[in-house]
Amino acid sequence: MTAPLVRQVAHTCIFARDLDAVEAFYRDVIGIAPKFTFMRGRDKIGFYLDFGNRTFIEVFKKGESRFEESNQINHICLETEDIDAFIAHVRGKGVDITAKKLGVDGTWQAWLADPSGVKLEIFQYTPQSMQFGPDGLECQVDW
Repeated sequence: MTAPLVRQVAHTCIFARDLDAVEAFYRDVIGIAPKFTFMRGRDKIGFYLDFGNRTFIEVFKKGESRFEESNQINHICLETEDIDAFIAHVRGKGVDITAKKLGVDGTWQAWLADPSGVKLEIFQYTPQSMQFGPDGLECQVDW
């Protein structure tokens, strides 16, 4: 039997109308402090929450993501151990998927959508992935 193409859900991305309030909720109520912060210059636009076992929630201030959406959930991210094989498999099924790109957090990513339009981000961690570095880092976005 071959290894599955998807290892697990890597993260879910949510939008926050009040970034500080959402951060305080997850930190003070849920007990999860940010793993790292997304910055655009000196402006904090989001953060990453580590729920253990390689499972995260990504939070962006509404209007600061590269996506303009009305829903609070932006996309689901699936982890793979071989993004090239995943892309080849998807394309072999006749489904559109982007080329892989190294994200600002040091992780390979590609994008596709399900038939209902739900965006799926495909992730392959690297040794430089910020998700596994020390807490409290800033991730400068390039979009």
